[in-house]
Amino acid sequence: MKPEDWILIRDAHPGYITWSQYEGNVRRVKANAASWGPNRRQGPPREGNALLQGLVICGTCGERMTVRYHSYRGNAVPTYWCGRRRLQRGNGLCQTIHGAALDAAIGDVLVEMMAPLAIEAALAVQQELVDREQETDRLRRQQVERARYQADVAERRFLQVDPDHRLVADALEADWNAKLRALSTAQEEYEQTTARHTALLDGVERDKLFALTTDFPRLWNDSATSMKEKKRIARLLILDVTLTKGDALHADIRFTGGATRSLVIPFPKTCVELRTTDAAVVREIDTLLDTYTDGEIADLLNERGVRTVVSTPWTPARIGRLRQTYALKDRRTRLLEQGLLSPDDIAKRYDVARSTVHLWRRRGLLRAHPINDRGDYLYEIPPDTLPAKWAHKRDYEPVPSTSSSPSAGGAV
Repeated sequence: MKPEDWILIRDAHPGYITWSQYEGNVRRVKANAASWGPNRRQGPPREGNALLQGLVICGTCGERMTVRYHSYRGNAVPTYWCGRRRLQRGNGLCQTIHGAALDAAIGDVLVEMMAPLAIEAALAVQQELVDREQETDRLRRQQVERARYQADVAERRFLQVDPDHRLVADALEADWNAKLRALSTAQEEYEQTTARHTALLDGVERDKLFALTTDFPRLWNDSATSMKEKKRIARLLILDVTLTKGDALHADIRFTGGATRSLVIPFPKTCVELRTTDAAVVREIDTLLDTYTDGEIADLLNERGVRTVVSTPWTPARIGRLRQTYALKDRRTRLLEQGLLSPDDIAKRYDVARSTVHLWRRRGLLRAHPINDRGDYLYEIPPDTLPAKWAHKRDYEPVPSTSSSPSAGGAV
């Protein structure tokens, strides 16, 4: 017979617990029932690392997903798994979803939500602690009252006995004394326990609640906070999470108050992607090659805090290998395409030695652009108004040494 069909007069007699407490216990037992049929619900929170254990629904078939664990570097990593079709009808799996990134994203959402709701939650917890303390105090008072009642009964028995029956009177008097001692002990324990619990609630628990209102992220990320407690917090806020795999993981969160929120979580990178330089870094290097050499680019990236895929500083050799891998034009090719000339072209154009071209560069007569970190340059086309004396070979060719030597003296 269902409770709805009962003929019930509530609170007609004092009960051990209130009717609301009874209903709360029934809901808790029902939620913690680990059934395996179509009506399977959340189940009790366990000690595993899956934050959303019992809360995840498959976006493909609508069934509740289960949890599988695999080991990665000695740690248990959860995977949310929907295999009811395969178990019941021999079909393939609906979805398998790696749980590490998903749990981290859901944890961030809970921390974000708890920031404005922390005070309200702390007050609710404090009220629950007060209610529990009141219920415990009521039970302790009942124990004292039972001891007082037994002492009163023993007193009445002793007073009603015939004084001539000395043996019976002595026995009843001893029993009365024992009941009085039990009453005194119960009263003393009640007073001590009440004082101790009141101090605890006003002191330590109050500090913990204050920490909850001001630093919930620290408590959530604290290693001392067990996954079981985190799951209980999640179940207070989240009704269920529907997961759908596409180009990314789509998570639709339904909160207990009726609000909803959708998240798009990128899939974890593969091993190849983890060892591949980010496309934005490659584009930046491609742009910098128009202006800088490999060594200068490496210095610029290191100054900006950009690191390679293996988290090491950039070097000219790494820039060169990246150019080859992504078929980027080197700086020499780029400058030649812009019309710059090599030292040999300048020397041929003005009929001078190559060393003269370098001398012109050092004296600022030619505008040169470095093409590597070894001191090689390409030159802009000189203006047509270049003075004739600059282009005359004899003015800039090296002058023979005039130092005296035996051979020179003989020739003179």
